[in-house]
Amino acid sequence: MCNLYAVRKSAAEIAAFFGVGSGEFQMNVPEEVLPGYPGLVVREEGGARLLESMVWGVPLRLKFMKPDAKPKPVNNVADLRKGMWIGLARKPQWRCLIPVSHFAEAEGPKGRMTRTWFSMKDEPMFAWAGLWRGSDEWGKVYSGVMTDANGDVQPVHDRMPVILERTEWDAWLRGSFDEICAFQTRVFPEGRLEKDATTEFWSRTSKAAKAQAAAEAAT
Repeated sequence: MCNLYAVRKSAAEIAAFFGVGSGEFQMNVPEEVLPGYPGLVVREEGGARLLESMVWGVPLRLKFMKPDAKPKPVNNVADLRKGMWIGLARKPQWRCLIPVSHFAEAEGPKGRMTRTWFSMKDEPMFAWAGLWRGSDEWGKVYSGVMTDANGDVQPVHDRMPVILERTEWDAWLRGSFDEICAFQTRVFPEGRLEKDATTEFWSRTSKAAKAQAAAEAAT
């Protein structure tokens, strides 16, 4: 599942790409987005597209958790027809586009996993199909919809984000429930994604990453 993505563009570039109305867009754009942290989302209101900052992950409080425990951020939508999501998915006002330039999957042995990034070959960024809502815990929150991986991603992971073509944005934001469910059951065309297998450790706080940083500092 996708637990890390990047938006290597400015807020103004994102707004222009997604046809968001005029504005200064002096908002911070985190280059890398992790679950439980803010990211940018495009949604519609009154027929106009808005660019907003929300927290990535819908809070979930499990039965065994203590009352003061921090909820778990559910950052991926595995099935639009499941109880947690169907109420949001049926209503267009709770759908959104998540701007992404790259998404990452972990690759390699446990404890030394590295980041493998995927991006679109023919686009500077793309829209990841998403859902959003308000929450008592973190304000506005969002989650990205997942689907089966295509041939580009399968060697690394069996799941990938639902990537929407420019011509599909309106269908996701305004289409029927059956129409948007169809996006989750299709396989994105193979050959459209570019893979970048890096040597950067998946977790920057892992023992391997700390040892690497220490070695680099010593040279």
